[in-house]
Amino acid sequence: MGRLNRFQILARKSKHIKESFKELGKRTFSIPELKKIYKEQADSWGVPRKTKFEEFLKHLLETEVLKQIEIDLPRAEVLSKYIFGEPTLLEIANSIKSRSYLSHYTAMFFHGLTDNLPKTIYTNTELKMSKNFNSKELEQSSIDRAFACNVRQSNQIARYEDVEIYLLNSKNVEHVGVKEFEFDGIKLRVTDIERTLIDITVRPNYAGGVQEVLNAFAAAKDRVSFNRLIATLKKLDYTYPYHQAIGFYMEKSGYSESALNMLEKLGIKYNFYLTYKMPLKEFSERWKLYYPRYFDLIDQT
Repeated sequence: MGRLNRFQILARKSKHIKESFKELGKRTFSIPELKKIYKEQADSWGVPRKTKFEEFLKHLLETEVLKQIEIDLPRAEVLSKYIFGEPTLLEIANSIKSRSYLSHYTAMFFHGLTDNLPKTIYTNTELKMSKNFNSKELEQSSIDRAFACNVRQSNQIARYEDVEIYLLNSKNVEHVGVKEFEFDGIKLRVTDIERTLIDITVRPNYAGGVQEVLNAFAAAKDRVSFNRLIATLKKLDYTYPYHQAIGFYMEKSGYSESALNMLEKLGIKYNFYLTYKMPLKEFSERWKLYYPRYFDLIDQT
């Protein structure tokens, strides 16, 4: 029997390589990630040294250790990813941008704060900025003008299969309130409950609307750390007084007076708005907050 060539050797190592991929703790990869894995593992796998990475990748695809998928990005771009096994849509969405995390309605679903099965996935990536966004003093007239307009909606939407994936961007807050959670045996980066409640208060349009946000606050009532929520809110350092909206949601969801008092101590200086461009409004004296007249304020205690 003649000496085996490197491709025959690779074929004999396929089972060992496949087992190694099972142990990596992830199932969706980019080319740079695969190159790093190849560099670190090739010797232990027994891959012949003359084997180029491109040859190795071709072998993995031909033997179906990996499968190539394509994700449609904004501006008609296409992103190739390589998957091992059957990753969930959340894993695939979370892998599109480096250091992104699942947020808004997706985080609500992840934490069990909604009974609905969202048809859209929301991810967030922090921009590398050091600019102080909050140096400008607020004026009531500027708040009124801003919330009389339509809410800004991102057009950065990727598509995979029949799912839309929003690629949201935010200022750099050093990933405050972002943690790793296990889902289907894989660790995913997701906003925690406190950060999620803040995010959906700021952008209810990425959470199914204000009624869904109220329902989420009600579902989270016995699971929220008020100290952590306020600490996270301070670190996010918003210009607008979103603590007034959070206090309103908490009051209408039956939270304790001690929790509401913690938010009131942050100060209530301006009239604020629960959402944008409300044609018919009611006003909460306690929180100095306008909210939609059709809003369902059924006691949820």
